[in-house]
Amino acid sequence: MTATTIDEVIAQLDQIIDTECANNSCMAYFPILYRKVTLRIKEGILNNEFENNQRMERLDVLFANRYINAYECLDNNKPLTQSWKKAFEATKNQNLLIMQHLLLGINAHINLDLGIAVAETVGDNGELMDFENDFNKINAILGSMIANVEAKIISVSPLFGLLDKFGKGREDKLVSFSINIARDGAWLFANQYHSSPNKTIELNSRDTIIATLAGKLITQKSWVVKYLVKTIYFFEKKNVAQIITVLKTDLSI
Repeated sequence: MTATTIDEVIAQLDQIIDTECANNSCMAYFPILYRKVTLRIKEGILNNEFENNQRMERLDVLFANRYINAYECLDNNKPLTQSWKKAFEATKNQNLLIMQHLLLGINAHINLDLGIAVAETVGDNGELMDFENDFNKINAILGSMIANVEAKIISVSPLFGLLDKFGKGREDKLVSFSINIARDGAWLFANQYHSSPNKTIELNSRDTIIATLAGKLITQKSWVVKYLVKTIYFFEKKNVAQIITVLKTDLSI
């Protein structure tokens, strides 16, 4: 079902988490993170942190529905974007890190969905530049949430820190993925999509690029990073229910 309020978004995220946890599926990881972001945005709206709080709730709902609808399309064997298809299919890969699954979700949702949701929130006749300050605020929130996850993921992936220590500086998307770069790219795409006379072509072109990036998050070029991923994965917890229990506790507000 398409959500119409932030509370409905949170309820649907809870349902997805419970369903995928029961299925012992890695698809439960991303909505855990996304739920925290949504709760933080709801808090910000209630505290009047944004320039236009009503508009921010509209953005939050439109944005979330792109993930929720993609999830439902997969469940019902309906067409969905390549970017989300890559992220969802990767959950069947038994050799990916917990953080890889999170980044694949972030990649599809920020690099593709966010720009579309921003443009739809403003509308064809709206002024996109009026949204820039609130856009930066929502991304600052997301960035802080990612940093929080990285700091706490060590409880389920004890050697995760090795990736940052020995992988940084190497030509590999897994270690060079930046939420700041994703944010800037999302804003650029929002402007392109908003002004495009053919939004379907614009969306499909962007989707192809982001799906390609997803592939680079899954497969490493550097032999050092490949070895690090294998080592880190070997010591990660494998039971999804246990991981979700830990992340739910650690990531609660």
